[in-house]
Amino acid sequence: MVTKFFFYSNEHNPVHVHVRHGSGEAVLEVETRVELRESQNMKMLELRKALKLVIDHRELILEKWHEYLG
Repeated sequence: MVTKFFFYSNEHNPVHVHVRHGSGEAVLEVETRVELRESQNMKMLELRKALKLVIDHRELILEKWHEYLG
């Protein structure tokens, strides 16, 4: 199963990224630090993996957010 990280085209602040894995989804804020805002139906193992990836790639996520959303 693939984990997807994405923004919607009409996003709002604070800077955050959506994560989808199977039928689960989470929202992680990344503006000042990475923190879980909400999660629904994501298993803890997948949530931990997603958190680590977002922490490891926080600067890239911020760059892409500002590049795409201004």
